[in-house]
Amino acid sequence: MAMAPEQVLSAASSHIGKVRASNQDSGSVGRHLFVVADGMGGHAGGDVASALAVQHLYGIDRAYDSADEAREVLFRSVLEAGNDLTHAVEEHPGLTGMGTTVSAMIRVGSQMVIAHIGDSRIYRLREGVLEQITSDHTFVQRLVDSGRITPEEAAVHPRRSVLMRVLGDVDADPELDTHIVDTQPGDRWLLCSDGLSGYVSERDIAETLLTVDDVELACHKLVTQTLSEGAPDNVTVIVVRVAEDSDVSPPAESRMVGAAGGAITYESSPIMRRPALPALLFHPLRALPSADEHFEPEANYLEELIKEDRRRLVRRRVAWSLSVIIILAGISGGAIAAYQWTQTQYFVGDFDGVVAIYQGVPENVGPFPLSTLFEETSIELDALFPYEQDRILDALPAQSLEEARAIVERLRR
Repeated sequence: MAMAPEQVLSAASSHIGKVRASNQDSGSVGRHLFVVADGMGGHAGGDVASALAVQHLYGIDRAYDSADEAREVLFRSVLEAGNDLTHAVEEHPGLTGMGTTVSAMIRVGSQMVIAHIGDSRIYRLREGVLEQITSDHTFVQRLVDSGRITPEEAAVHPRRSVLMRVLGDVDADPELDTHIVDTQPGDRWLLCSDGLSGYVSERDIAETLLTVDDVELACHKLVTQTLSEGAPDNVTVIVVRVAEDSDVSPPAESRMVGAAGGAITYESSPIMRRPALPALLFHPLRALPSADEHFEPEANYLEELIKEDRRRLVRRRVAWSLSVIIILAGISGGAIAAYQWTQTQYFVGDFDGVVAIYQGVPENVGPFPLSTLFEETSIELDALFPYEQDRILDALPAQSLEEARAIVERLRR
């Protein structure tokens, strides 16, 4: 039997954090609809993107006859919010590249209807067990799903913030995840940006939801825990409790927090404040995020990333084996043969600030490098996206000269 809306209690809190100069997160709580959005786009656009998305979805907070109806409306509304972002970029070209995550949930009786894109999260706490309902749309999550790295390794992976899906003007046809999940009295639901999940452990999150019954106090404590960990990013938290009886106070009026809670402005604003260094230096999960920690890479680059990690693993094993062979062989014939093999390999790297093709492998045997400069290009490293710069500095391996030149051509585009 469907439960009355009064049996759901909710609260929301959003904080700028200790480093950011503006809050690019947005959130909203209503009688039926709950939304968290984490904007991105550098100094122009992150707050606009999240606010536009949340304000658009705010209009569908109503009762629905069925979960299927709610899912259809929610799915369509998220896509319409994406169109709002596209139109905003057309009117304000300075916002080009802006985007936002969206994690939204509609309560329909004993079911929760969910739509999700990006790396904000929705959790359900039931009978003391915290379960992540949504899946992060990140590069490292793909590596976790394929068994190539562990969740613990993903938490400190240098590419942990690379989003594979995002709502914004970079993708005209975004791919959303939608779910219908059951809920029951006693459940606690948490919607949050990665400003919480990236800095506070799931164990601590579960403990707070278990021990703090009041939803307002639970939100406050979760935000406080983030601040105590340095809070390099904005943080937005929504806690929803399904009451175990109907004798509870009605929920507060619908409201929006973060960037969506104020008027939208389309002017640029600075990104960083002076960081709180002591807290950041000792943080166990993350380093200080860059100004553009989120962006949507092209599909070709995502495939290249997967190939790169595979090649890097092979390259390291080959380099280690090669070193052992050289040391154990102790003869010039073995060393010459090993060196000749390295010269059949190529990689794309940095040469005095420009992209260059090297012959060999980016390893050394003692003081002796196993690579030489083969060909310089006209591509300056500073002209590339920060993410591309990191890949070049790490060296992009290629199985042949043709493959290396193909990588260079992709960088030109």
